[in-house]
Amino acid sequence: MSVLTVAEMNGAVVHIGELSERTGVSRRSLRYYEQRGLLRAQRTDAGWRTYDADAVTRVRNVRSLLDAGMTVEDIQQLAPCLAEDDHATCVDTGAAITTHQARLQVLDSQIAQLQLYRTKLLGRIARLRATAAKQEQSTEVR
Repeated sequence: MSVLTVAEMNGAVVHIGELSERTGVSRRSLRYYEQRGLLRAQRTDAGWRTYDADAVTRVRNVRSLLDAGMTVEDIQQLAPCLAEDDHATCVDTGAAITTHQARLQVLDSQIAQLQLYRTKLLGRIARLRATAAKQEQSTEVR
């Protein structure tokens, strides 16, 4: 099979290497997405993976969602929307909103925990600096 251009992909298939090039996603990640049900591949008689024209959009959407803080498990819930160029046009927007809001709550909780850690570290640094300043003063006095 030859490598196809985007214009030639209407209903056509591409191999994993071509999909990787088009999306900037490693072959290993593509195989992982397939294992997790985020991407569908067909197999040739020789066992090669081939993907349909929707695969580029699906992979780009998966990457976009991962980059937004979603987990693979979250994205699995959004699988029906992955072939859409625009998530806002997803048929089941209610479920998509619920999934996004749930992840946002998790991220907000993690941010709050990180802010708590930061506050505690700042306090420890302040106490250490105070101790260092006292030590410096006591060595200057001697």
